[in-house]
Amino acid sequence: MSDSDTTGPTRPTDDAEHSDGPAAVLAPLDDRLADLVALYEDLHRHPELGFQETRTAAEAARRLTGCGYDVTTGIAETGVVGVLRNGPGPVVLLRADMDALPVTENSGLEYASTVPGRMHACGHDVHVTCLLGAADLLAAGRDRWSGTLVVLFQPAEEVGSGARAMLDAGLYSKGLVPTPDVVLAQHVAPFGAGLLAYCPGPCMAAADSLEITFHGTGGHGSRPETTVDPILMAAAFVQRVQSVVAREVAPQDRAVVSVGSFHAGDGANVIPDRAVVRLSVRTFDETVRTAVLAAVDRIARAEAAASGADRAPETEVLDSFPVTVNDPAILRQVNEQFTGLFGEQRLFAYGPATGSEDAGLLATAAGAPLYYWWLGGWDPEEFRTALAAGRLAQDIPSNHSPYFVPVVRPTLTMGVQALTAAALNQLAPAERTPAETAGPGGRDGAAAAG
Repeated sequence: MSDSDTTGPTRPTDDAEHSDGPAAVLAPLDDRLADLVALYEDLHRHPELGFQETRTAAEAARRLTGCGYDVTTGIAETGVVGVLRNGPGPVVLLRADMDALPVTENSGLEYASTVPGRMHACGHDVHVTCLLGAADLLAAGRDRWSGTLVVLFQPAEEVGSGARAMLDAGLYSKGLVPTPDVVLAQHVAPFGAGLLAYCPGPCMAAADSLEITFHGTGGHGSRPETTVDPILMAAAFVQRVQSVVAREVAPQDRAVVSVGSFHAGDGANVIPDRAVVRLSVRTFDETVRTAVLAAVDRIARAEAAASGADRAPETEVLDSFPVTVNDPAILRQVNEQFTGLFGEQRLFAYGPATGSEDAGLLATAAGAPLYYWWLGGWDPEEFRTALAAGRLAQDIPSNHSPYFVPVVRPTLTMGVQALTAAALNQLAPAERTPAETAGPGGRDGAAAAG
């Protein structure tokens, strides 16, 4: 990753093997890039929170319609899907999330957010732009592939409910889109633009956000003996729950338990009757997930009992993300395509990451494999400098930072190329005449079967 040739914009290989396939489909991107940059900057200026992405959804629907897709809008409020049926072959679903975050942008850029307290701090504006770019190229190059392409723009990923809401609205069960044979998605990350990162198997953590309310008996701070102090029991819980990972999770497994919020009382001399703690649990294995959540509940109840509380604590699940699991076979097939087009120096192994995603639900509900990769989005020279100095964490803003704004052109270029190439890898090749199929080149049967 420190080699100066491993980041920055890239062009697909232009040899004979690829000029008749993916590279030919990708060729018009240069002419479309200025429009995609303008689209990205517009989306960045106008961030929308989950289930409020009306402006973004309308633009996605407008562009898909113009490309010839059958478009359905208003799925789970703001979800949009486009379907392009192009002969026999696999059904390939490409997904992008649309929602922004309640973050105040500090980038100082000319196209910074115009909405107070709202920002595309996780790069979902990049995801939308790249998917629209790929949808355009794939529609224009439909003579190069066969099958059905589904492009999906999902609301509310940040709160973990957008994919589930689209499924509950009948995405597959009501036939709003054909059930996919494979689901593909990407996420921009603070790596050098031009890089793609991958992780076979579990690649992103399950995440469960909990709110636990401890009930006590309030009273005057001068007479604590007449109270049951919920602050004390909640504080004991916060301390004790940190032992779960250290003493109840095997060293070869991974888990994170983080308390992010503690609220109780309003006055210095008043013991309140309740305390509220919010925490996040992240795991990579369902057995570990079940055990850690059970331990959290056990400790909360035990600390309340130890304080003599009359009521057991109440736990509310605020949001829940599943483990994101990449299919190794699909990953290998697509990575071979990436390597052939961009060179092996553009790919590197990464993770598993403790961040979380709900894209996997779209695959699980369909019984389909998933490949979810990371797209480098930071200025390549700044990334190389920080990497050489050992200062990536200090000098390169991460997702959800008010300074996280990807470098535009190289990020969009690779993002559109990657989505397009991955889709072509999983779709069937267009039927050829005997003369066309007699020569060397082309994809093998395994790749064509998707």
